[in-house]
Amino acid sequence: MSTIWEEIRFKVIHSGRKVNLLIGINVAVFLVLGIVYVFELLITRQDFFHDLIVSYLALPSSLPKLLTRFWTPVTYMFMHDGIFHILFNMLWFFWIGQIFEEYLGGKKLLTIYFFGGLAGAFFYVAAYNLFPLFSEVKAVSTVVGASACVMATIVGTATLLPNYSIYLMFLGEVKLKWIAIVYVVFDFLSIVGPNAGGELAHLGGALIGFIYVRQLNRGNDWGDGISKLFKSRSKLKVVVKNSAGSVSSKPRQDEIDNILDKISKVGYDSLSKQEKETLFRASKDDRS
Repeated sequence: MSTIWEEIRFKVIHSGRKVNLLIGINVAVFLVLGIVYVFELLITRQDFFHDLIVSYLALPSSLPKLLTRFWTPVTYMFMHDGIFHILFNMLWFFWIGQIFEEYLGGKKLLTIYFFGGLAGAFFYVAAYNLFPLFSEVKAVSTVVGASACVMATIVGTATLLPNYSIYLMFLGEVKLKWIAIVYVVFDFLSIVGPNAGGELAHLGGALIGFIYVRQLNRGNDWGDGISKLFKSRSKLKVVVKNSAGSVSSKPRQDEIDNILDKISKVGYDSLSKQEKETLFRASKDDRS
């Protein structure tokens, strides 16, 4: 049992993969709340304490309630309503998040996750307070889930690598751009359905994922502040000099942008060995 726990801890904390870290946090929150729920029902036959915790962590659409629970635009994106909710969210995030992190690094994955969640929160709260359709339920409505973060990652990766193909059961190889388009269209058509709040959050995440990657291609990275929260600071600085005596540094942003543009147009396999090494060095620096 200790070996399994050590392996999980290494995968989540010590592997350096931010996709594993974010999945680990989501799973841990889900398990803690689930354990509280089960034991409370067994002992008291009620779930008052569990529901109280959820009410303080879920994102409300009511503006007065949101003002007193201002932390919920962050906490809601690590909560899930049921096993299938978290299962499908984390599977998609694992599949697509790995691709995103491979090309752009862990810092930018953290950025798109949090920005996607915050954009989803904004879309949800704004829509429920602006559109008459939701006027009768906005006082009691709440939303939970990492779906907006996952949608931001899917659309962001599709924006970066539109022709990248993944294998889907029963469908075979499908390009990321078609997956993103289908999801966005489906979410838009569903905003008048029973899960309107969730669908609105998805659309907010999708929009910020698209904008964020487009801005990256223009040399603008919004995520330095967020990535610093998850970065352990070293007390030592190591400077490595190459054989010519010059100090090595990470690739310039314009080099990375040119390589990403080339990938977007003709695919990763078209890169030269030197371009692949440049992209690898940039990604390695982001994961530090």
